[in-house]
Amino acid sequence: MGDRGTLVLAGAPIGRVGDASPRLRAVLESADVIAAEDTRRLRRLAADLEVTVGGKVVSYNDINESARAAELLGELLDGRTVVVITDAGMPGVSDPGYRLTRLAVEAGVRVTALPGPSAVTTALAVSGLPSDRFCFEGFLPRKQGDRARRLAALAREERTMVFFESPHRLDTSLAALAEAFGAGRPAAVCRELSKTYEEVRRGTLGELAQWAAGDVRGEITIVVGGHVPGETEHDMESLVAEVARLEGEGVSRKQAIVEVAKSAGVPKRELYAAVHR
Repeated sequence: MGDRGTLVLAGAPIGRVGDASPRLRAVLESADVIAAEDTRRLRRLAADLEVTVGGKVVSYNDINESARAAELLGELLDGRTVVVITDAGMPGVSDPGYRLTRLAVEAGVRVTALPGPSAVTTALAVSGLPSDRFCFEGFLPRKQGDRARRLAALAREERTMVFFESPHRLDTSLAALAEAFGAGRPAAVCRELSKTYEEVRRGTLGELAQWAAGDVRGEITIVVGGHVPGETEHDMESLVAEVARLEGEGVSRKQAIVEVAKSAGVPKRELYAAVHR
């Protein structure tokens, strides 16, 4: 077996083609194989960059990733340079790329990355929320039960959190975030980052959930502030007191918990547990 090739994970512009680096232009011209999430979008990008793609172009997406990864590993073992490029951002970050990277690492193939724009760090930077510590959670589960369990596990996460979301599920996800984390948790919704109609909406999860009930379009990234230790506990004390006040006015405990939890945007089970403590 001869020298192994190199796997290049190429970051693509998330909006404006002018964000493409000279290195991206060079690697598109020189690579032996380009594995693209969408070959048509790759051709369009190359045309916009006035680049002639000289190597073989193959599709590499969520549908064929498992089978194609084995084929591409063969190209790498034969000494070829293989570039993976997705529609936008960095391969492997909620996009195809991880399986091939794992195979290449295990086979001793050199893996490198060509840095490029990232919706994750771009949204974090413009959100106005703490950026010294953060975590990326990708897309939330579609099913309500799975989504609720994921968010319950994140309710005490102290780092700023970044999520991806599709526009038609944005209102549902923001409402779920408000219920799990509290309607007053600070957040930002970043839409069409780096594009002509870029928009950043900042506010509380409750406010953003109301806004998202309208017609919101485009690529969406959500940034949510982390849990501040002691803050929720203090708020819960006042909510328990409000439940007690309603009980004193003749409202049943169960109904009082439902009303106060809904008004405050906190999970009913948390308020129930606090009341009975």
